[in-house]
Amino acid sequence: MDHDPSSYGESIAGIYDDLFGAMMDTDAAVELLAELAGDGPALELGIGTGRLALPLWRRGIEVHGVDASPAMVEQLRRKPGGVEIPVTMGDLRNVPVDGRYGVVFLVFNTLFALTSQEDQLRCFESVAGHLEPSGAFVVECFVPDMTRWQNHQTVQAQR
Repeated sequence: MDHDPSSYGESIAGIYDDLFGAMMDTDAAVELLAELAGDGPALELGIGTGRLALPLWRRGIEVHGVDASPAMVEQLRRKPGGVEIPVTMGDLRNVPVDGRYGVVFLVFNTLFALTSQEDQLRCFESVAGHLEPSGAFVVECFVPDMTRWQNHQTVQAQR
């Protein structure tokens, strides 16, 4: 099976909010991002279903998004206000937007959709070209426990 940047979103879009909604502290994240955005605009990489973009938009912040998954963006578009947020379809390795932003954010482990350090660095370099001089790049992710991987792979059971 071939995987591309849209694979994750295409496979999970229909259940994403139900599966992960309770795990996320949306209010605290929105508060921080709104403060960093200032007068905006803000750019979310991996905008997905709009968990953060929509509350920011409701606060009057101009929000743009990038995503590789049409299915995830379709979920965003179904929500109130979802059609108001401009989304560029594309790969996060080369942030495919014009303009500069007060804050660019990549949250909830989306960084790991970029599976090599080289791809992650390409993303960071691209983001740097889209930040206002006093802008912020916010990355939220866990630090993986490398002892869980043997021979560059891991298998685990969940219930």
